[in-house]
Amino acid sequence: MFKHIGRLFERKSAVDITALLAAGTSTASGIAVSAETALRCPAVFGATKVLAETVGQLPLHLYRRLPDGGRERAEDHSLCALLTDAPNAWTTASEFRMSMQAALTLHGNAFAWIGRDGQGRPVEMIQLDSRSVSVETDAATMEPRYVVTDANGTRREYSRADVLHLRTFGAKPHVGDSPVMQGREAIGLALTLEKHGAGLFGRGARPAGVLKYPGKLTEDLFARLRRSFESMHGGSDNAGRTAILEDGVTFEPLQLSSVDAQFLEMRKFQLQEVARLFRVPLHMLNDLERVTHSNAEQMGQQFLTYCLLPILKLWQDAIRLTLLAPEERGQLYAEFLVDDLARADLAARFTAYSQAISAGVLNPNEVRAMENRGPYSGGEVYMRPVNTAPAPTNSNGGTDED
Repeated sequence: MFKHIGRLFERKSAVDITALLAAGTSTASGIAVSAETALRCPAVFGATKVLAETVGQLPLHLYRRLPDGGRERAEDHSLCALLTDAPNAWTTASEFRMSMQAALTLHGNAFAWIGRDGQGRPVEMIQLDSRSVSVETDAATMEPRYVVTDANGTRREYSRADVLHLRTFGAKPHVGDSPVMQGREAIGLALTLEKHGAGLFGRGARPAGVLKYPGKLTEDLFARLRRSFESMHGGSDNAGRTAILEDGVTFEPLQLSSVDAQFLEMRKFQLQEVARLFRVPLHMLNDLERVTHSNAEQMGQQFLTYCLLPILKLWQDAIRLTLLAPEERGQLYAEFLVDDLARADLAARFTAYSQAISAGVLNPNEVRAMENRGPYSGGEVYMRPVNTAPAPTNSNGGTDED
Protein backbone atom coordinates (compact mmCIF):
# COMPACT_ATOMS: atom_id res chain seq x y z
CA MET A 1 0.00 0.00 0.00
CA PHE A 2 2.80 2.43 0.89
CA LYS A 3 4.53 1.76 -2.43
CA HIS A 4 1.28 2.55 -4.22
CA ILE A 5 0.93 5.82 -2.29
CA GLY A 6 4.54 6.69 -3.11
CA ARG A 7 3.93 6.16 -6.84
CA LEU A 8 0.78 8.26 -6.59
CA PHE A 9 2.73 11.14 -5.04
CA GLU A 10 5.43 10.87 -7.69
CA ARG A 11 2.84 11.35 -10.44
CA LYS A 12 1.15 14.32 -8.79
CA SER A 13 2.38 17.89 -8.76
CA ALA A 14 3.01 19.83 -5.57
CA VAL A 15 -0.31 21.61 -5.99
CA ASP A 16 -2.13 18.26 -6.08
CA ILE A 17 -0.20 16.99 -3.04
CA THR A 18 -0.97 20.19 -1.14
CA ALA A 19 -4.64 19.80 -1.99
CA LEU A 20 -4.58 16.23 -0.69
CA LEU A 21 -2.95 17.31 2.56
CA ALA A 22 -5.34 20.24 2.96
CA ALA A 23 -8.29 17.89 2.59
CA GLY A 24 -7.34 16.42 5.94
CA THR A 25 -7.53 13.06 7.63
CA SER A 26 -10.92 11.55 8.32
CA THR A 27 -11.98 11.17 11.93
CA ALA A 28 -14.55 9.08 13.75
CA SER A 29 -16.82 12.13 13.92
CA GLY A 30 -16.97 12.16 10.11
CA ILE A 31 -15.09 15.46 9.69
CA ALA A 32 -11.76 15.52 7.88
CA VAL A 33 -9.19 17.44 9.95
CA SER A 34 -6.14 19.20 8.54
CA ALA A 35 -4.15 22.24 9.58
CA GLU A 36 -6.45 24.40 7.45
CA THR A 37 -9.79 22.91 8.53
CA ALA A 38 -8.67 22.85 12.18
CA LEU A 39 -8.50 26.65 12.18
CA ARG A 40 -12.30 26.67 11.82
CA CYS A 41 -12.40 25.47 15.42
CA PRO A 42 -12.35 28.60 17.61
CA ALA A 43 -10.18 26.89 20.24
CA VAL A 44 -7.52 25.87 17.69
CA PHE A 45 -7.59 29.30 16.05
CA GLY A 46 -7.34 31.00 19.44
CA ALA A 47 -4.43 28.83 20.65
CA THR A 48 -2.53 29.29 17.37
CA LYS A 49 -3.14 33.04 17.40
CA VAL A 50 -2.02 33.40 21.03
CA LEU A 51 1.26 31.57 20.43
CA ALA A 52 2.00 33.19 17.06
CA GLU A 53 1.26 36.75 18.16
CA THR A 54 3.12 36.35 21.45
CA VAL A 55 6.28 35.12 19.75
CA GLY A 56 5.87 37.81 17.09
CA GLN A 57 5.72 40.65 19.61
CA LEU A 58 8.66 39.58 21.80
CA PRO A 59 11.94 41.35 20.95
CA LEU A 60 14.69 39.02 19.71
CA HIS A 61 18.27 40.28 19.97
CA LEU A 62 21.74 38.96 19.22
CA TYR A 63 24.15 39.26 22.16
CA ARG A 64 27.91 39.04 22.56
CA ARG A 65 29.48 37.66 25.75
CA LEU A 66 32.01 39.96 27.41
CA PRO A 67 35.19 38.89 29.24
CA ASP A 68 33.84 40.17 32.58
CA GLY A 69 30.80 37.92 32.34
CA GLY A 70 28.46 40.61 31.05
CA ARG A 71 26.98 40.96 27.63
CA GLU A 72 26.26 43.54 24.94
CA ARG A 73 24.06 43.62 21.87
CA ALA A 74 25.99 42.56 18.78
CA GLU A 75 24.51 45.25 16.56
CA ASP A 76 27.56 45.17 14.27
CA HIS A 77 26.85 41.56 13.21
CA SER A 78 24.99 40.94 9.94
CA LEU A 79 22.57 38.54 11.64
CA CYS A 80 21.33 41.29 13.96
CA ALA A 81 19.42 43.05 11.17
CA LEU A 82 17.71 39.81 10.14
CA LEU A 83 16.49 39.14 13.67
CA THR A 84 15.45 42.64 14.71
CA ASP A 85 14.53 44.45 11.47
CA ALA A 86 13.57 42.33 8.45
CA PRO A 87 14.67 38.87 7.28
CA ASN A 88 13.92 39.83 3.66
CA ALA A 89 12.77 42.80 1.62
CA TRP A 90 9.02 42.12 2.04
CA THR A 91 8.68 40.70 5.56
CA THR A 92 9.25 42.40 8.89
CA ALA A 93 10.92 40.52 11.72
CA SER A 94 7.71 40.34 13.78
CA GLU A 95 5.68 39.07 10.80
CA PHE A 96 8.32 36.45 10.09
CA ARG A 97 8.31 35.16 13.66
CA MET A 98 4.51 35.17 13.81
CA SER A 99 4.13 33.24 10.54
CA MET A 100 6.86 30.76 11.42
CA GLN A 101 5.33 30.15 14.85
CA ALA A 102 1.88 29.60 13.31
CA ALA A 103 3.37 26.94 11.03
CA LEU A 104 5.22 25.38 13.96
CA THR A 105 2.02 25.26 16.02
CA LEU A 106 -0.16 23.75 13.29
CA HIS A 107 2.29 21.48 11.43
CA GLY A 108 4.87 20.74 14.12
CA ASN A 109 7.57 22.03 11.75
CA ALA A 110 8.50 25.45 10.34
CA PHE A 111 11.10 26.01 7.64
CA ALA A 112 12.91 29.03 6.24
CA TRP A 113 15.46 29.10 3.43
CA ILE A 114 18.69 30.92 4.30
CA GLY A 115 20.42 33.08 1.70
CA ARG A 116 24.15 33.65 2.29
CA ASP A 117 26.77 35.98 0.83
CA GLY A 118 30.11 35.00 -0.63
CA GLN A 119 31.62 34.61 2.84
CA GLY A 120 28.83 32.30 4.03
CA ARG A 121 27.12 34.88 6.27
CA PRO A 122 23.30 34.83 6.35
CA VAL A 123 21.80 37.84 4.57
CA GLU A 124 18.22 36.67 3.92
CA MET A 125 15.58 34.27 5.25
CA ILE A 126 12.44 33.25 3.34
CA GLN A 127 9.78 31.06 4.91
CA LEU A 128 8.90 27.81 3.15
CA ASP A 129 5.49 26.17 3.11
CA SER A 130 5.70 23.39 5.68
CA ARG A 131 3.50 21.17 3.51
CA SER A 132 5.96 21.33 0.60
CA VAL A 133 9.05 20.33 2.61
CA SER A 134 10.04 16.76 3.38
CA VAL A 135 12.90 15.88 5.73
CA GLU A 136 15.19 13.00 4.81
CA THR A 137 18.22 11.54 6.58
CA ASP A 138 21.55 11.19 4.83
CA ALA A 139 22.57 7.55 5.01
CA ALA A 140 26.28 8.36 5.33
CA THR A 141 26.39 11.35 7.70
CA MET A 142 23.00 10.85 9.43
CA GLU A 143 22.37 14.57 8.94
CA PRO A 144 18.96 15.83 7.86
CA ARG A 145 18.48 17.17 4.37
CA TYR A 146 15.46 19.02 3.06
CA VAL A 147 13.58 18.42 -0.18
CA VAL A 148 11.29 21.24 -1.30
CA THR A 149 8.71 20.57 -4.00
CA ASP A 150 7.69 23.66 -6.00
CA ALA A 151 4.21 24.36 -7.33
CA ASN A 152 5.26 23.02 -10.74
CA GLY A 153 6.57 19.78 -9.25
CA THR A 154 10.27 20.69 -9.31
CA ARG A 155 12.23 19.20 -6.42
CA ARG A 156 15.07 21.13 -4.81
CA GLU A 157 17.35 19.67 -2.17
CA TYR A 158 19.02 21.70 0.58
CA SER A 159 21.53 20.84 3.29
CA ARG A 160 20.88 21.53 6.96
CA ALA A 161 23.03 24.70 6.68
CA ASP A 162 20.59 26.20 4.16
CA VAL A 163 17.36 25.76 6.11
CA LEU A 164 16.28 27.16 9.48
CA HIS A 165 14.17 24.33 10.89
CA LEU A 166 11.97 24.70 13.95
CA ARG A 167 10.38 21.48 15.14
CA THR A 168 8.34 20.40 18.11
CA PHE A 169 8.31 17.08 19.94
CA GLY A 170 8.07 14.11 17.60
CA ALA A 171 8.55 10.37 17.37
CA LYS A 172 11.14 10.74 14.57
CA PRO A 173 14.56 12.28 15.24
CA HIS A 174 14.44 15.09 12.63
CA VAL A 175 10.70 15.76 12.26
CA GLY A 176 8.18 17.18 14.70
CA ASP A 177 4.68 15.76 15.08
CA SER A 178 1.76 18.02 14.25
CA PRO A 179 -0.45 18.68 17.31
CA VAL A 180 -3.39 19.00 14.91
CA MET A 181 -2.86 15.53 13.50
CA GLN A 182 -2.17 13.97 16.89
CA GLY A 183 -5.34 15.53 18.31
CA ARG A 184 -7.51 15.30 15.21
CA GLU A 185 -10.23 13.30 16.96
CA ALA A 186 -10.64 15.96 19.66
CA ILE A 187 -10.63 18.72 17.06
CA GLY A 188 -13.08 16.79 14.86
CA LEU A 189 -15.47 16.40 17.79
CA ALA A 190 -15.19 20.12 18.57
CA LEU A 191 -16.04 20.94 14.95
CA THR A 192 -18.97 18.53 15.10
CA LEU A 193 -20.33 20.23 18.20
CA GLU A 194 -19.90 23.60 16.51
CA LYS A 195 -21.83 22.39 13.48
CA HIS A 196 -24.52 20.84 15.67
CA GLY A 197 -24.99 24.08 17.63
CA ALA A 198 -25.18 26.15 14.46
CA GLY A 199 -27.78 23.78 13.02
CA LEU A 200 -29.77 23.77 16.24
CA PHE A 201 -30.03 27.54 16.32
CA GLY A 202 -30.60 27.65 12.59
CA ARG A 203 -33.78 25.63 13.20
CA GLY A 204 -35.09 28.13 15.74
CA ALA A 205 -33.03 26.94 18.70
CA ARG A 206 -35.60 24.29 19.52
CA PRO A 207 -35.77 20.53 18.87
CA ALA A 208 -37.46 19.14 15.80
CA GLY A 209 -41.10 18.19 16.02
CA VAL A 210 -43.79 16.13 14.32
CA LEU A 211 -46.78 17.45 12.36
CA LYS A 212 -49.77 15.14 12.85
CA TYR A 213 -52.64 14.95 10.37
CA PRO A 214 -55.76 12.87 11.13
CA GLY A 215 -56.19 11.69 7.55
CA LYS A 216 -54.00 10.32 4.80
CA LEU A 217 -51.53 12.75 3.23
CA THR A 218 -51.08 12.97 -0.49
CA GLU A 219 -47.69 13.88 -1.87
CA ASP A 220 -48.84 17.39 -2.80
CA LEU A 221 -50.40 18.00 0.62
CA PHE A 222 -47.29 16.61 2.36
CA ALA A 223 -44.99 18.92 0.40
CA ARG A 224 -47.27 21.94 0.95
CA LEU A 225 -47.50 21.38 4.72
CA ARG A 226 -43.78 20.98 5.13
CA ARG A 227 -42.92 23.94 2.91
CA SER A 228 -45.45 26.19 4.64
CA PHE A 229 -44.40 25.25 8.19
CA GLU A 230 -40.65 25.56 7.55
CA SER A 231 -41.04 28.91 5.78
CA MET A 232 -43.06 30.35 8.67
CA HIS A 233 -41.27 28.80 11.64
CA GLY A 234 -37.83 27.59 10.48
CA GLY A 235 -34.70 29.57 11.35
CA SER A 236 -33.74 31.72 14.30
CA ASP A 237 -35.55 34.77 12.85
CA ASN A 238 -38.87 32.94 13.12
CA ALA A 239 -38.38 31.59 16.63
CA GLY A 240 -41.36 32.27 18.91
CA ARG A 241 -43.87 32.96 16.13
CA THR A 242 -47.41 31.74 16.66
CA ALA A 243 -48.28 28.66 14.62
CA ILE A 244 -51.70 28.60 12.92
CA LEU A 245 -52.67 25.11 11.82
CA GLU A 246 -55.77 24.02 9.91
CA ASP A 247 -57.85 20.97 9.12
CA GLY A 248 -56.97 19.09 12.33
CA VAL A 249 -53.19 19.37 11.93
CA THR A 250 -51.30 19.35 15.26
CA PHE A 251 -47.63 19.89 16.12
CA GLU A 252 -45.88 17.78 18.75
CA PRO A 253 -42.35 18.94 19.69
CA LEU A 254 -39.76 16.30 20.54
CA GLN A 255 -37.88 16.37 23.83
CA LEU A 256 -34.19 17.29 24.06
CA SER A 257 -31.95 14.25 23.94
CA SER A 258 -29.23 13.64 26.52
CA VAL A 259 -26.65 14.86 23.98
CA ASP A 260 -28.54 18.14 23.54
CA ALA A 261 -28.93 18.57 27.30
CA GLN A 262 -25.15 18.18 27.85
CA PHE A 263 -24.21 20.24 24.81
CA LEU A 264 -22.65 23.14 26.72
CA GLU A 265 -20.66 20.83 29.01
CA MET A 266 -19.33 18.90 26.02
CA ARG A 267 -18.22 22.10 24.30
CA LYS A 268 -16.37 23.21 27.44
CA PHE A 269 -14.62 19.86 27.67
CA GLN A 270 -13.51 20.05 24.03
CA LEU A 271 -12.06 23.48 24.72
CA GLN A 272 -10.00 21.88 27.49
CA GLU A 273 -8.94 19.07 25.16
CA VAL A 274 -7.68 21.49 22.51
CA ALA A 275 -5.92 23.62 25.15
CA ARG A 276 -4.23 20.44 26.39
CA LEU A 277 -2.90 19.74 22.88
CA PHE A 278 -1.13 23.09 22.62
CA ARG A 279 -0.40 23.43 26.37
CA VAL A 280 -2.12 26.81 26.38
CA PRO A 281 -3.80 27.75 29.70
CA LEU A 282 -7.55 28.05 29.50
CA HIS A 283 -7.56 31.70 30.54
CA MET A 284 -5.52 32.50 27.41
CA LEU A 285 -8.45 31.14 25.39
CA ASN A 286 -10.83 33.47 27.25
CA ASP A 287 -12.17 30.78 29.58
CA LEU A 288 -12.12 32.80 32.80
CA GLU A 289 -14.29 30.51 34.91
CA ARG A 290 -11.52 29.63 37.34
CA VAL A 291 -9.57 32.90 37.18
CA THR A 292 -9.51 35.09 40.29
CA HIS A 293 -7.51 38.14 41.35
CA SER A 294 -5.30 35.92 43.50
CA ASN A 295 -4.33 33.36 40.86
CA ALA A 296 -4.28 35.49 37.68
CA GLU A 297 -0.57 36.28 38.08
CA GLN A 298 0.30 32.62 38.70
CA MET A 299 -1.61 31.61 35.57
CA GLY A 300 0.33 34.15 33.54
CA GLN A 301 3.56 32.77 34.94
CA GLN A 302 2.39 29.26 34.06
CA PHE A 303 1.85 30.32 30.45
CA LEU A 304 5.36 31.78 30.32
CA THR A 305 7.14 28.91 32.09
CA TYR A 306 5.47 25.78 30.74
CA CYS A 307 4.12 26.90 27.37
CA LEU A 308 6.15 29.78 25.98
CA LEU A 309 9.71 29.26 27.27
CA PRO A 310 10.13 25.79 25.69
CA ILE A 311 9.07 27.28 22.35
CA LEU A 312 11.47 30.21 22.71
CA LYS A 313 14.25 27.75 23.55
CA LEU A 314 13.58 25.95 20.26
CA TRP A 315 13.92 29.25 18.40
CA GLN A 316 17.14 30.23 20.17
CA ASP A 317 18.81 26.84 19.67
CA ALA A 318 17.84 26.68 15.99
CA ILE A 319 19.25 30.18 15.39
CA ARG A 320 22.49 29.33 17.21
CA LEU A 321 22.98 26.04 15.34
CA THR A 322 22.05 27.22 11.84
CA LEU A 323 22.69 30.96 11.58
CA LEU A 324 25.92 31.23 13.58
CA ALA A 325 29.25 29.81 12.46
CA PRO A 326 30.81 27.19 14.76
CA GLU A 327 33.55 29.61 15.84
CA GLU A 328 30.92 32.26 16.74
CA ARG A 329 28.75 30.11 19.01
CA GLY A 330 31.01 30.54 22.01
CA GLN A 331 30.72 34.33 21.89
CA LEU A 332 27.35 35.08 20.28
CA TYR A 333 23.84 33.94 21.09
CA ALA A 334 20.24 35.01 20.37
CA GLU A 335 17.72 35.54 23.14
CA PHE A 336 14.12 36.70 23.44
CA LEU A 337 13.23 39.43 25.91
CA VAL A 338 10.21 38.23 27.86
CA ASP A 339 10.02 41.45 29.90
CA ASP A 340 7.39 42.75 27.49
CA LEU A 341 4.92 40.19 28.82
CA ALA A 342 4.73 42.24 32.05
CA ARG A 343 4.55 45.63 30.34
CA ALA A 344 0.77 45.84 30.68
CA ASP A 345 1.07 45.93 34.50
CA LEU A 346 2.66 49.35 35.05
CA ALA A 347 2.72 49.14 38.86
CA ALA A 348 4.32 45.68 38.93
CA ARG A 349 6.91 46.69 36.34
CA PHE A 350 8.06 49.81 38.17
CA THR A 351 8.08 47.99 41.50
CA ALA A 352 10.44 45.42 40.00
CA TYR A 353 12.61 48.21 38.55
CA SER A 354 12.80 49.91 41.94
CA GLN A 355 13.84 46.72 43.69
CA ALA A 356 16.45 45.97 41.02
CA ILE A 357 17.96 49.47 41.37
CA SER A 358 17.96 49.31 45.17
CA ALA A 359 19.68 45.92 45.15
CA GLY A 360 22.32 47.07 42.68
CA VAL A 361 21.23 44.67 39.96
CA LEU A 362 20.43 47.49 37.49
CA ASN A 363 21.36 51.14 37.37
CA PRO A 364 18.83 53.88 36.53
CA ASN A 365 20.14 54.35 32.97
CA GLU A 366 19.74 50.64 32.23
CA VAL A 367 16.14 50.85 33.40
CA ARG A 368 15.56 53.94 31.26
CA ALA A 369 16.97 52.09 28.26
CA MET A 370 14.51 49.24 28.90
CA GLU A 371 11.74 51.87 28.86
CA ASN A 372 13.09 53.38 25.60
CA ARG A 373 14.17 56.58 27.36
CA GLY A 374 17.49 58.39 27.13
CA PRO A 375 20.16 58.26 29.87
CA TYR A 376 20.97 61.09 32.24
CA SER A 377 24.20 62.14 33.91
CA GLY A 378 24.88 60.08 37.03
CA GLY A 379 22.38 57.41 36.12
CA GLU A 380 25.12 54.89 35.42
CA VAL A 381 25.92 54.53 39.15
CA TYR A 382 24.90 51.27 40.83
CA MET A 383 23.22 51.57 44.22
CA ARG A 384 23.99 49.42 47.28
CA PRO A 385 21.86 48.88 50.40
CA VAL A 386 23.44 50.75 53.34
CA ASN A 387 21.94 48.54 56.05
CA THR A 388 23.91 45.42 55.07
CA ALA A 389 27.64 44.59 55.13
CA PRO A 390 29.75 41.53 54.35
CA ALA A 391 30.36 39.23 57.33
CA PRO A 392 34.05 39.09 58.44
CA THR A 393 35.76 35.77 57.76
CA ASN A 394 38.36 33.92 59.81
CA SER A 395 41.40 32.00 58.65
CA ASN A 396 39.33 28.82 58.22
CA GLY A 397 37.06 30.47 55.70
CA GLY A 398 34.07 30.72 58.05
CA THR A 399 32.52 33.66 59.83
CA ASP A 400 33.60 34.84 63.30
CA GLU A 401 30.32 33.59 64.71
CA ASP A 402 31.17 29.97 63.74
